[in-house]
Amino acid sequence: MQETPVNRLLPTLVRQLESGTDLHQLTAAAALANARTFGGEDYVGFHTMMALAPALHMAAELPPETRALPVFKVLYRNTNRIQEHGGRTGEVLHVVKPGTPARDRVGGELLREAVRRKDIDGAEATFAALSKSSPEDAFNDLLFAVQDHTEVHRVVLPYRAWDLLGLIGKEQAHTLLRQSVRYCVKAESYSQSETQEQPRLLLPRMLEEHKLLGRSPCQRLAEDVWVEEMSQTIFKSTPEQAANAVAAALAEGMAPAAIGEAITLAANQLILRDMGRTPAGEVTGKPIGSVHGDSIGVHALDSANAWRNMALVTSPRNCFASLILGAYQVALDRTARGGDFLNWQPLPLARHLAETKATEPDALLRELEVAIGGNLQAKASAVVQRYGELGHSPRPVFDLMLRYAVSEDGALHAEKFYRTTSEEFASTRAAYRWRHAVALARVTASEYGRPAPGMAEARSLLKV
Repeated sequence: MQETPVNRLLPTLVRQLESGTDLHQLTAAAALANARTFGGEDYVGFHTMMALAPALHMAAELPPETRALPVFKVLYRNTNRIQEHGGRTGEVLHVVKPGTPARDRVGGELLREAVRRKDIDGAEATFAALSKSSPEDAFNDLLFAVQDHTEVHRVVLPYRAWDLLGLIGKEQAHTLLRQSVRYCVKAESYSQSETQEQPRLLLPRMLEEHKLLGRSPCQRLAEDVWVEEMSQTIFKSTPEQAANAVAAALAEGMAPAAIGEAITLAANQLILRDMGRTPAGEVTGKPIGSVHGDSIGVHALDSANAWRNMALVTSPRNCFASLILGAYQVALDRTARGGDFLNWQPLPLARHLAETKATEPDALLRELEVAIGGNLQAKASAVVQRYGELGHSPRPVFDLMLRYAVSEDGALHAEKFYRTTSEEFASTRAAYRWRHAVALARVTASEYGRPAPGMAEARSLLKV
């Protein structure tokens, strides 16, 4: 994958499939090629790495004849960027000799100190030593450094690497996770505002003030109304207020899963309420009014999804930290990235709901397809809202949007966002889960009309 010119890649992949290589193996190879080449330091490169696990999950939702398409889509992007980067001659990752961390110190704290010193060699050596224990311990140690800031790629990169390890094997943990170590070190060189520096000061204070250190999460169940109220609190608060609200809820014993729901529902509002890109933000493939790609809402929900998932698979300390920072980041995205989100109305609007007269699922799916084809974000949102209100099966509507997540370019975010919203739909209670499907419908309508490179060739070769 590093050496093959991109115009010869897809025929090679088809031959691999025909010879018995499966999609998991191809994805594992792509992940290692990506890690070796970019080391978490190239914008297109690490976005492509973050798309690998979502593409493999998407493949599992497709019929056998089209299952390879989402994986081929991302592998094509991967090799194309590797070739632009110089192929194997441009490799960033090399063998690293493990250091000897002090045994009387917490490994994550040592790693964080090396990152803050901008000591790439020291951080790499420390993490290599920490990775000798177990993938789980290495992941927990890594998060100490990740939690210093709530920038979207710093947050999502380690989660998507961890998710990928569950699909291709945890023996690759050090290789994939060290990308985040390098990303964090590099990020220390960026100029930071006082707001961007706040998480490293806020988090320890929240953990101490609410006496969360040394505790394990409780599992107090939440009623629907509690989740909705907490979601609104997070959405309407300042970043520090949102963090404090979640820390207090954790101290009261509320279940992390319920708090995670509230955080992602708050982030969902940033998609439903977004007025879209302004003229100043217009670039090729992302026109005025669009909300796909690196929009405020897509980034916010991807981050919230990562924090929620990391909270469920890490140590008690990191569970608490992930949820506190997840709430902080949603509130920061609402207040710091521009826009009057508190006053903008969420989609769908009453007008579009009133215009949606169909009630049968097939008729509504046809309306959705027309809306997506016309880039009608509000109409697509209304159709999916009505579809959910009528109690129809979610699978057909996700199947339709999955088709576009495969076919469209999506400005580096189509696969990841489809996976984010389908995960959140599955993990959110029935009263609120359709908000995530509505968000996906809006983004799908926004991204339509820009076919993904390599897809036409892949369909031709696979005869689908």
